[in-house]
Amino acid sequence: MASLGWDRGQIYSTSVLPGEEQRDSHSELTSMFLSFIQNFRLGNNYIYRDQLSDNLKVKQYFIEVNMNHLINFNAALANKLTGSPAELLPLFENAVKESAKRIMFTKPGEISNLDVPDCQVMLTSDANVIQIRDLNSNYIGKLVRIPGIVIGASTLSSRATYVSIMCKSCRHSKVIPIDGGFSRISLPRVCDSTPLDQTMKNSCPMDPYMIVHDKCKFVDSQVIKLQEAPDMVPVGDLPRHTILNADRWLTNRVVPGMRTVVMGIYSIFQSKASKSTGAAAVRTPYIRIIGLQIDKHNSGRGKAVFTDTEEEEYIKMSRQPDLYKTFAASIAPSIFGNADIKKAIACLLFGGSKKVLPDSMRLRGDISVLLLGDPGTAKSQLLKFVEMVAPIAVYTSGKGSSAAGLTASVIRDPSSGDFYLEGGAMVLADGGVVCIDEFDKMRDEDRVAIHEAMEQQTISIAKAGITTILNSRTSVLAAANPVFGRYDDMKSPGENIDFQTTILSRFDMIFIVKDEHNEARDMSIARHVLNVHMNRQTQEAVMGEIDLDKMKAYINYCKAKCAPRLTAEAAEKLSSHFVSIRKEVKEAERETQVRSSIPITIRQLEAIIRISESLAKMTLSPVATEKHVEEAIRLFKYSTMDAVQSGGADGMSRSEIMAEVQTIEAEVQRRLPIGSQVPVAKIKSDFLQQGYSEAAILRALTILGRREVLLFRNQGKTVLRQAV
Repeated sequence: MASLGWDRGQIYSTSVLPGEEQRDSHSELTSMFLSFIQNFRLGNNYIYRDQLSDNLKVKQYFIEVNMNHLINFNAALANKLTGSPAELLPLFENAVKESAKRIMFTKPGEISNLDVPDCQVMLTSDANVIQIRDLNSNYIGKLVRIPGIVIGASTLSSRATYVSIMCKSCRHSKVIPIDGGFSRISLPRVCDSTPLDQTMKNSCPMDPYMIVHDKCKFVDSQVIKLQEAPDMVPVGDLPRHTILNADRWLTNRVVPGMRTVVMGIYSIFQSKASKSTGAAAVRTPYIRIIGLQIDKHNSGRGKAVFTDTEEEEYIKMSRQPDLYKTFAASIAPSIFGNADIKKAIACLLFGGSKKVLPDSMRLRGDISVLLLGDPGTAKSQLLKFVEMVAPIAVYTSGKGSSAAGLTASVIRDPSSGDFYLEGGAMVLADGGVVCIDEFDKMRDEDRVAIHEAMEQQTISIAKAGITTILNSRTSVLAAANPVFGRYDDMKSPGENIDFQTTILSRFDMIFIVKDEHNEARDMSIARHVLNVHMNRQTQEAVMGEIDLDKMKAYINYCKAKCAPRLTAEAAEKLSSHFVSIRKEVKEAERETQVRSSIPITIRQLEAIIRISESLAKMTLSPVATEKHVEEAIRLFKYSTMDAVQSGGADGMSRSEIMAEVQTIEAEVQRRLPIGSQVPVAKIKSDFLQQGYSEAAILRALTILGRREVLLFRNQGKTVLRQAV
């Protein structure tokens, strides 16, 4: 300071004892913060002065400060702020208020007439993050930066900042300021008013004060529950969570399911539980939020932000002639083959276009895929890869998922006793993908819970007096095994697939993945697997052409910027194709006299439309053309239609086998008298000599066994004819 400025209304202190360090007074620190706000600039822009001025114009009384700027301006001050934020933040806010005064009132006489509102300071930083599980007592009172996913946000409540209290007997009133967060208030035990007669003693009783609520000052406050992101949790550990307290302009910024990085003060408060047990010194930690950074690629929840260079790169990428094939090949490149399944997964990641009709009916744009097949066909690996590449994804296994865990659960808040909702997997993955492994091992009543989530994309809840509807705009990628563990070609798809028609019709594509024994294919798979294990970067590309992060960002960009629609020609082509598909299925049903277990309904027509739109979205095309529709129909035929018509062995159609089976059934019943016992081998050899196929004979015997016409004995070697 050039001049000491004695005429300023400030108290100056000087060290009296030798060796005593002079501590900065509050007013000095405030003036340092003030000079930072007034004088910090990048180039010719006074960033914070302009930001404050813009916010004041729209009556938003807050300012967002980047810690890096403060470090560049005054490293010692930034250090102090990080070390004891609870003490210095109020001074920072006073400085901002002073700066706001100067902006709002240029004439000196105006200030006294109008009151300047308090301004909130929010901090952002690029410092290293600390995981929730690494927080310990060393961080108490310090500034911490924590990543996580929001799993619960309470409704807004009011918190007092200044409490006005009044003495019951002498009406003496005073105002007590309160710190932020969950800090408690203790009222003075004695009245400190001075009686009119100085010689007399104060006659007020003990604990005379009561709170005058009308005169207190309040701010909004919200309690948020933050959990570790699933990818940060070590294997075999439960995800940890912590509670956060947001106030004023930081409230209502996040909803459950959002990924955020929180900057806050690690603080402690005494919970009711520790009070009741008498452990007075045991405190519960929480974090007072002073800055929120919402993940910018947040699946379109917050608006995704892209720089010009990124946009340029993605547009260039979308113009590659064979992007579709390249992108599909980059999905789980370490898995051999399965090209069409990978293409279907690429469609699932991009999704079609959501539509809201004039009568406010919603049509979903998300694509769901079911992989049904033999063990060892890398279904789970595909699911794991999708979990990594989708901008927002939740992976769960069928056996370990309950209906409440998938949809939402109602939980009682231990402190207030109120019920509140906590989102499950489908809610947390809103705007992304839910990968459900072991889909066939789920209990039926749990599987029913996701019916509504898959088609209507909402989850309705009516529990514990809470009636509400949550959004679950997610794609579902499910993997399941057939009923008998392996796919049995001799049985119809209905017998192999143990799912109800209701759930099957909700999947846009159903792939039946068979582990076929083919020497040439087995050889190439074996070579591929060995190369992967030996870390040889082969020509078959163990690394995809597009890396994970780029795929993630490109999917985000396409979802944010593009919503294609069908052209008239494409729609015409699609409708005629759909009619012919229905006709095929009807004829097949008439031949076999068995209703198809995988229904072809209007939902399947919508599925083909969605696939066409997602193929167009992949190349950032505004319309889905005939070319896209052709590929969509090809994918649909390869997956769902193939599943409907699958079956048949030895080059025979299923209808021929069924006819043979019926003949054998009749013959067995005619030849074997009731009560007779015959070896199975003899029946087989008799029918084989007559020219029937072995598959048909075994199937006929199984059906008769189910109907209890035949009883298998001696470990299935002999049969006994029973009376029915």
